[in-house]
Amino acid sequence: MEEAETSSLFERVGGAAGVECIVEAFYARVEGDLPLREIYPEDLEPGKAKLKLYLEQWLGGEPRYSVRYGHPRLRMRHLPFAIGEHAAGRWLRHMRAAMQASGVGEAEERVIFAQLAPLAHHMVNRHDEDVR
Repeated sequence: MEEAETSSLFERVGGAAGVECIVEAFYARVEGDLPLREIYPEDLEPGKAKLKLYLEQWLGGEPRYSVRYGHPRLRMRHLPFAIGEHAAGRWLRHMRAAMQASGVGEAEERVIFAQLAPLAHHMVNRHDEDVR
């Protein structure tokens, strides 16, 4: 218990290697989800690289995302993509499954999703009836 109190979420999910595993598992799920996949650009590799850097920073690792890209400004960066509530929900389900498949502990998952779920829903910029 003491370790969980003194280490960052980044360390508790396995550091950079753990984040990479999560992101790869997440994108594998996105590729198989046609409605969600349609929101993403054709080339997924740049998004994977950015998500890895962002998650590392967001979970308490080095601020490499901000050093490279500046402030995350997530909502602004996602405005070009038609994101409805269903897409946000699918994104969260795939991210949860990716974390579970990557061995993220239940306690860490609870803490992460308490913050990640509101963030995902904040990215919604279209009513679902406006999205294909």
